[in-house]
Amino acid sequence: MDFPIFHIDFIGNRMLIAVDAILHVIINHALAVGALPVIALLEFSGIRTKDPRWDRLAYRLLKVIFIITTTVGALTGVGIWFSASLINPAAIGSLIRVFFWGWFVEWIVFVAEVSLIMAYFLSWQSSGRTPEAKLKHLRLGIFLAIFSWITMAIIVAILGFMMDPGNWMSERTLISGVLNPMYFPQLAFRTTLAMVMGGMTMICLTYLFTRNDLPFRTTVLRAISSWSGIWMLTLVIASVWYYQVIPQHMLANIPVAVTTQEYVSWNSSLKWLLTIGLSFVGWVLWSSIRHPGQVHGAKYLASVLLLFAMLGQFERVREFIRKPFIIGNYMYANGIRVEDYPLLQRDGILQHATYAGIREVTADNKVAAGREVFEQTCTRCHTVNGINSIRGQLKTMYGDKPWQPEVIAAYIENMHGARYFMPPFPGNKAELDALSVYLASQQKRATAFNGAQTNGIPKPDKISASTVYGTLPNLANPHGEQQ
Repeated sequence: MDFPIFHIDFIGNRMLIAVDAILHVIINHALAVGALPVIALLEFSGIRTKDPRWDRLAYRLLKVIFIITTTVGALTGVGIWFSASLINPAAIGSLIRVFFWGWFVEWIVFVAEVSLIMAYFLSWQSSGRTPEAKLKHLRLGIFLAIFSWITMAIIVAILGFMMDPGNWMSERTLISGVLNPMYFPQLAFRTTLAMVMGGMTMICLTYLFTRNDLPFRTTVLRAISSWSGIWMLTLVIASVWYYQVIPQHMLANIPVAVTTQEYVSWNSSLKWLLTIGLSFVGWVLWSSIRHPGQVHGAKYLASVLLLFAMLGQFERVREFIRKPFIIGNYMYANGIRVEDYPLLQRDGILQHATYAGIREVTADNKVAAGREVFEQTCTRCHTVNGINSIRGQLKTMYGDKPWQPEVIAAYIENMHGARYFMPPFPGNKAELDALSVYLASQQKRATAFNGAQTNGIPKPDKISASTVYGTLPNLANPHGEQQ
């Protein structure tokens, strides 16, 4: 409400950040967190056996990790900041205020992590001159693996907080925010999953890089598979622990999150498919431990792709089930704080939106005012014609018959009760009517909705000039002066 609305109608705000974030998480979990311990393990094996093949293989694997994490991984990480700031600046602003010192430490750790991977990779060739230098280099790799995990551990605290802030709602401290109910279970789940993903990715690349030395391939595959198999067992335990702490109202959203609203009935089938997928990965690891030379590379590749797909689906489900909130019990997905709702439902959202072009609904501007309301309350999740389009939703509900504004208004007024994952409507009655008129007008002549990056920012007025973020007008005062 205190920022211009950025919106891309053909892809939608949710999909914009989802593509970037999921790609970043896959790279982070599989390569930065999960694969680096394997590299250190291989380097240690080379030191212990005095076989240079271990060292050469570890270096080739590290080169892949180094290139991907410092290019695509780094860019998508920055992309998350840009897209989150554009799409829901109120949410990211609130998180920064709560976790300022946490993010401050994370950035220090991240800089150290980047410095360590540069030093670890670039000094590899010269580290073999003496045994002492090689041991120092190994310690560098171990520190790199630890710092990569610490980066994830800090971010997981913020992700858990967004699902369930826990005691922070009353205590409002950094420690209570970090130690939210979801933190340790989610950290255990992500750590074990990352180790399995990293191990399996290294197995797949090892199979490719050792095709000219089959006896050595057998030895390495058994070693990495044994490492990954142990983490696979702990992943099962961590998954059960994590599932048990998910709030009940979020579990009710899983059938929609796993599939779509149209395919909720497929939920149980997809659960079985996920179970079978993990069982397949476990079977491949077991086969690789017992008979590593007899497992075809296609099975390793299929396991890697399955794990990537499962992590992507997990991120999609995790993002959805916390709805209607973007920060549990504190801020709705539309970027409006729960405590602001009484004020907005009394005065109207347009009276308190800093960059609204219309302040009051009249009989002559209902469509235009409704568009403003749609921009302020709906565009964080919905498009008009693109992905998750509001027009598509209405067509599914009302078909080709003329859409009646009164019917649409009645649905929106009660949609939170019918579909809990939808936030309650935050405006007043006049704005609800205007929104329904605007939505009904899109049946015959739908136009793509452009955000502030295309339409520009409305000329500042008295309301926008006097708005101060974080303050609440006094509801006991009929004029609503700020307190």
